[in-house]
Amino acid sequence: MTGANSGIGKETAAGLAELGATVVMVCRNRERGEAAMADIRKRSGSDSVELLLANLASFESVRALANEFLGKHDAMHVLINNAGVVAVRRSVTVDGFETTLQVDYLSHFLLTNLLLGLLKRSAPSRIINVSSASHYGGHLNLEDLQMKKRYGVMKAYSRAKLAQVLFTYELSRRLEGTGVTVNCLHPGAVATNIWKTSLGPFAFLGNVSRLFLLSPKAGAETPVYLASSAEVEVVTGKYFDSKRERKSSAESYDGELARRLWVESARMTGLPVD
Repeated sequence: MTGANSGIGKETAAGLAELGATVVMVCRNRERGEAAMADIRKRSGSDSVELLLANLASFESVRALANEFLGKHDAMHVLINNAGVVAVRRSVTVDGFETTLQVDYLSHFLLTNLLLGLLKRSAPSRIINVSSASHYGGHLNLEDLQMKKRYGVMKAYSRAKLAQVLFTYELSRRLEGTGVTVNCLHPGAVATNIWKTSLGPFAFLGNVSRLFLLSPKAGAETPVYLASSAEVEVVTGKYFDSKRERKSSAESYDGELARRLWVESARMTGLPVD
């Protein structure tokens, strides 16, 4: 699981550890990751919780993460793509891509594809993409995925979350008959650090909003459900909210757009188109 040291990610990791799963936490910062791992081990009573480091703003780091995991593990039954960032001002990563797009979507596209062989060999297995209801307001312009012309913080975030839903549906079509399911979800309006750490001088708004939002533990209920419940063992290519299947945005069901996004994502991450 990516983004596992705080918020929804940490609570999902804890919930799965409590169910007896071997959990591999992916975090960017070693100190925060080790503190979260120690807390999860204590709360769950499980020693089967590991930590790997990766910076999703770097494709090189994502590739190193995949190689390290493949070198340590010969099976993988659940991959949860959870990490995310919100960038108030447009910035680019070391790879030259707009930050929100790369961290929230492109790096997960790359990581999933790098681990896909192991997921297939480990089937039945599940891929879970943590999206957001924000995707309903998203729109993909494949001619300007980098948002060089008109950048906006919510436009960038909603676009990345829509890309996750389109990726989910396209990947589920490509994995038909393999025993690997792919679903995405909205965790609810959750009080996490993603907004507080990204709003700069407006961070106080994140503190105020916490009074009206779900706890991270409540937000983790749907990803834990999708990762573990027998009820969804063979369900694939769906969008969930509050542990129930929902309709996603009209644009998310555009199969041709999903196919074109896949081709462009493969090109941007250096993967073969097919």
